[in-house]
Amino acid sequence: MPAITSVDELETTPHAEVFDERNPRTVRLRLKADDSVPAHRHPESNVVLHLLEGEVELTLGDEIYTLESGDIAQFDGDQDISPHAIDESTALLVFAPKTDS
Repeated sequence: MPAITSVDELETTPHAEVFDERNPRTVRLRLKADDSVPAHRHPESNVVLHLLEGEVELTLGDEIYTLESGDIAQFDGDQDISPHAIDESTALLVFAPKTDS
């Protein structure tokens, strides 16, 4: 049977684990306007960020990318990552384990 949940029902902020099973890890990130997450890395993961609502400046390494509602970014987690919300924003992130293939 599949695991099914609603993003709107997740209450923990800024991060909420979407599923109990963490492979791949799936997180809902909710940030108020002008909130940010300090630079950090996920070296064992490839990351997919789907911005559900709002606008975010996503710093990846030395580059800054502006994401708008509906945008999807895929990137290597082995670099400094720091999202900064321009507007109140909600994103769904999937951390897919890297493989040796």
